[in-house]
Amino acid sequence: MSGHHISTDKTLLSVAGALFVLTVLTVAVHYLALPHPWSIFVAMIVAVMKASLVALFFMNLYWDAKFNSMLFVASILFLALLVGLSMLDTLFRVDPVPGF
Repeated sequence: MSGHHISTDKTLLSVAGALFVLTVLTVAVHYLALPHPWSIFVAMIVAVMKASLVALFFMNLYWDAKFNSMLFVASILFLALLVGLSMLDTLFRVDPVPGF
């Protein structure tokens, strides 16, 4: 049985800085006013990157068993599948009543 990993201050502060930069990027993308579906895609990509950083370093998944990392990646893929299928449904849905 291996011991627990203790993250260094440098690692945690670097990840916190990256999260701050990604948050600024999220706000910048909002002000860029990208076309309709692209703003959602970029926001989701940045959100997944932020969630991955938190899971990998703050929750110590990076140093944990590879099986847990595989479960994390599988959950992200299933989430992407769920969101992708939902977006396909809403983007290409025909209005039952035409707009005025």
